[in-house]
This record gives sequence, C-alpha cells and structure tokens, in this order.
Amino acid sequence: MGQETTYYATGKRKTAIARTWLKPGTGVIIINNKPMDEYFRVDAAKQITAQPFELTNTVGAFDITVNVKGGGTVGQAGAVRHGITQALFQFNPEFRHVLKRAGFIKRDPRKKERKKYGQKGARARFQFSKR
Repeated sequence: MGQETTYYATGKRKTAIARTWLKPGTGVIIINNKPMDEYFRVDAAKQITAQPFELTNTVGAFDITVNVKGGGTVGQAGAVRHGITQALFQFNPEFRHVLKRAGFIKRDPRKKERKKYGQKGARARFQFSKR
C-alpha cells in the first residue's frame, strides 16, 4: 500500500516556535489540537498563515498539523508561516523562487529590544531637567 510522505519543518518568529508537519490531504489546518479558525481569532493571523499556499497555488492540497509555543498571536502566525514555507520547500524545491521573492524562506530576525538599566525603556530616557 502507498505510504503517505510527511514533511516536517520548524518555523520561528520573535520568541514563537512552530513545529510543522505537512502531508497531502484536504486542506485542514490544526494548530495545538484546534482548528485554525478556533486557535487564531484574528483574521490577519489566519491570512498570514495561509500566504505560502496562495503563492504556490496549493490551497487545500495539504493537511497541516502544528505545535506552536511562545510569543503572541502575530508572532505565532509568523512562525507557523515560516514552518509551512520550509515544509513546502521540502515537498517541492521548485517553490523556492516564488517563496524567496515573497520573503518567506528567511526567518524574520526582528525581536523586541531589551530595556536598559537607568532608563525608561529600550531607547526612551527619563526626562532631563537642567535645573
């Protein structure tokens, strides 16, 4: 009998880490044992997650299972997108050109800058008074 191939990839964004499994199927996306619509309440997060499929014309072609932890909603959505992109690239290396042009292959390195001691925030200072 034919054995279905499963593609695994890890996606990261800010402090969120998404472990992603992709296999041929009907387009069901399960995130932390919940359907995507139930897990991501914000429409922008759902759109971010679906972008790699729209670019590669594979909407509804794969079942995706994701375990994601850390970060917030948008960071987790970005991590899921990065993981799906890496798994799609394993499935078909010809997708690389399209996904690279969209900027999905490279991990987004931006993180929150840490607060410094003696200051109000990362860059904000306490107000200076000359007198």
